[in-house]
Amino acid sequence: MVKRRILIVDDSVVIRRSLTAALAAEPDVEVVGTASNGRIALMRIPMFDPDVVALDVHMPSTDTAETLTEIRTRHPQVSVVILSEPSWHGSAAATLDALTSGAVDYVTKPVNTARESDFQAFGHELVSKIRACCSDSIRSVPFDHANLIPDTQNSTADASVKRIDVVAIGVSTGGPNALMEVLPRLPANFPVPVLIVQHMPQMFTKLLAERLAVHSKIRVVEARSGQILSPGGAWIAPGDLHMTVAREGNDVRILTHREEPENSCRPSADVLFRSVAQNYGSHVLAVVMTGMGKDGLRGCEQVRRQGGQVLVQDKDSAVIWGMPGFVADAGLADRIVPLAELSSEIIDRVRRYRDEENSPASPVSRTESRNVT
Repeated sequence: MVKRRILIVDDSVVIRRSLTAALAAEPDVEVVGTASNGRIALMRIPMFDPDVVALDVHMPSTDTAETLTEIRTRHPQVSVVILSEPSWHGSAAATLDALTSGAVDYVTKPVNTARESDFQAFGHELVSKIRACCSDSIRSVPFDHANLIPDTQNSTADASVKRIDVVAIGVSTGGPNALMEVLPRLPANFPVPVLIVQHMPQMFTKLLAERLAVHSKIRVVEARSGQILSPGGAWIAPGDLHMTVAREGNDVRILTHREEPENSCRPSADVLFRSVAQNYGSHVLAVVMTGMGKDGLRGCEQVRRQGGQVLVQDKDSAVIWGMPGFVADAGLADRIVPLAELSSEIIDRVRRYRDEENSPASPVSRTESRNVT
């Protein structure tokens, strides 16, 4: 059995010792070293050759963001999982900064560092994240390119079947960084709304929306029930709430709710995809990006059944090719796209058949003058 090599970086002796002890019982994980700050960590990475660095979100003597940047620059093959502090807004912001700068995931430290059971749970969660970001089987979901749906972009089919009126995105592990590559490249006059499910807890989704808004030309907000969709805007499902849409006359409104999780996720991409397929029919572009698990697979089936289109991020650019890989392997993808090309592919497909004079106006296009509320 190949063991995943871990370097733990935390200024707390208690965290380093307790986490090392918690991971000792795992047969496929080996703690090869520890470091009390980023400077020491950067010296020890060449010595210990870790697969994963578990990096403290706050270290008094060094800057976590700077350390992360150096790791990504000097050792791009090493994955970084952030050790976040519990229930602290500043920690959530710093964790999100790390996730949008190249960290693949995060784990929240236990509130009670003296309780052994809490540390065991902390260790188990960290191990699950380590296995996910290191698993060759997850990165290499079996896929036969013969399963790809033929791309009919040069077809003379009726433009109304091709017209895209909404883009729905599902993403998980590695998502903040991936979204930072895609959304800022969409133009301010992007002609349709964008709906996003990113697997994250409360507080994080709001911060993510704020981060993306700063860097994007389109408007980006955390979604709230009752908001009316309009072109040039993106709505991120709030943590711990599903996001759906509903028609009200000429408007399409967002609904959020706390029904049971799907695929152990709330929000769930399947829930969003089913809803947009039901309300927009064939005028949906679903995009599945990096993430662990199968969330989005059943929703993409519904999108395809209604005549919509599906894009997935490719394996080489995805942190984990679980979500996009399962969709591709099921033969539901119109195209598999590298992250660097995903925004241009979305723009091209949305604009390809949008002839305002000849296409029937969609309910969304009639709300162009509305702003995000």
